[in-house]
This record gives sequence, structure tokens and C-alpha cells, in this order.
Amino acid sequence: MMMADPLKEENSMCFACSKINPIGLKLVFEHDGDVCRTHFVAGPEHQGWDGVMHGGLVATMLDEIMAQWLWKRGIKIMTAEMTARYSKAVPIGEKITVEGQMVSQRGRLVEMAAQAILPDGSVAARATAKFLKIPPSKKS
Repeated sequence: MMMADPLKEENSMCFACSKINPIGLKLVFEHDGDVCRTHFVAGPEHQGWDGVMHGGLVATMLDEIMAQWLWKRGIKIMTAEMTARYSKAVPIGEKITVEGQMVSQRGRLVEMAAQAILPDGSVAARATAKFLKIPPSKKS
């Protein structure tokens, strides 16, 4: 099965970045040099504990920011491994910034890092991940 390019699919239903997914996060990305960035304000529908964004959704955003960094540069990948560390709760109703950048690249393996930053500048969560480049499909 050929993997679609999510950056070119106007009808993509990606949970993190699709503009048309009715339950998606609808993240919009900006690329500033070596950093990919997005902003997000969690609503009550994104809660884990009362008043706090669900940690799984924070992890989703960390994964997506790293993947978007790579996709924007034309590197087709898939997440192979990700580790997330949480240090503070992400409050509902406050604008957070999520940033990602490349750490290293060797062969098919790309290592990335990301962080979710609270309005006061403190880091709520960090992630590191290994992505595998998808080999070009062979046409028959």
C-alpha cells in the first residue's frame, strides 16, 4: 500500500493536522529555520483530569511536530520509537507552544526532539523520537 503525502492531501483525515477532521486538533505549523512550531489551546474536550489536557494528546502533538519537521523537508518517515517525559500539567484554556527539531540523522534513522512550552516559558513535556525513512516505492 502506498503511503499518501499528508502535506498534499486536501482530504486528509489526520487527527493532528487535518483541517476537515471534525474531532481533530487542526494544528497549523510554521517553520522557522531549524525549528517547526505550532500553538494550541486545549478545550474541555481535550481533558484528562479536570482542568488538565490529556497526556496522550500532548504526546500526539509532540509526535506530530517532529513528523511535520521531516515531511516539510520532503523526508517521508514513520515513527519507530518515542519517549515522552512530563514535568508539568498542560492547563485547559491556555495557549501552549510545541516545537520540534532534528537531533541527528544516520542512514534511514532520524532522531528528533520536541517540547511543549507553557505560556510562562516553562516546559511541560519533552519527547525524543526515532523515525525511519520510508524507502521510495518501486513501480511495477
